[in-house]
Amino acid sequence: MCAMETINAAQAIDEIVELLNTRAKGRYGLTAVTQQQHALQCASLAEQTGEPVEMVVAALLHDIGHIVHELGEDFADQGVDDLHEELGLRYLARWFGPEVTEPVALHVAAKRYLCAAEPDYRARLSEDSEKSLRLQGEPMSEEERGTFEGHRFWREALRLRRLDDLGKDLGAKTPPVEHFRPHLEACVQTGSSTASAASEKMASTPGSPLVS
Repeated sequence: MCAMETINAAQAIDEIVELLNTRAKGRYGLTAVTQQQHALQCASLAEQTGEPVEMVVAALLHDIGHIVHELGEDFADQGVDDLHEELGLRYLARWFGPEVTEPVALHVAAKRYLCAAEPDYRARLSEDSEKSLRLQGEPMSEEERGTFEGHRFWREALRLRRLDDLGKDLGAKTPPVEHFRPHLEACVQTGSSTASAASEKMASTPGSPLVS
C-alpha cells in the first residue's frame, strides 16, 4: 500500500484497485460473501438503479476502512468497533470530494438513524449488522436524528445504507473491480493537495464525522 505522501490520481486509483483485489478477500462479517463481493454488489446496484457516479464510487468504497486496518475479520465478536467509517473517510478524503466521502463517513450513522426512524428496519438487519449496531451506539435519539439531518449528504447516506443492506447475496453476479475504474477516474481529484485541504476542513468542521 502506498504511504501517505503525495501521489497522483492514476496511482491513487491503482492503489484502490489493488486493495480491492488483494485485501478484500476476507469474509464480510458473518455473511457468506467476501468484502470484495459486498463492495462490487453495492456498486453494481448503485449503477443499475441510476445513481450518480459519485454514489457508485461511494458504494464501491464505503467499507474500505475495514481493509486498511490490521484488526482481522472477527473484531466485532471481540466487542471492538473498528470505526471503519472514520478510517474510510481519512483514507478517501485524500483523493475524493465530499460527494463520495461524506456518504461513506455517514453510512454507519445512517443505520442508527433508520433503526430509529423506521420501526421495521432493525428487524430486517442481518446478524452481523445487529451485532455491530450495539457497538456503534444503538438507534439514534430524537436529538441525534436532528443532528444527522443537518448534514448536507444525509439523504445520500441513507441511500448508501440501503445499498449496503442489499449487497450480501452469495449468488449475485457482478463485474470485476476493473469495471469501476472509469467511475473512479471520473471522481478522483487530480492531485492530493485539494483532497488534503478537504480533509483538513472536515476535521475542523463542527459536526463532522471525522475524529482527529
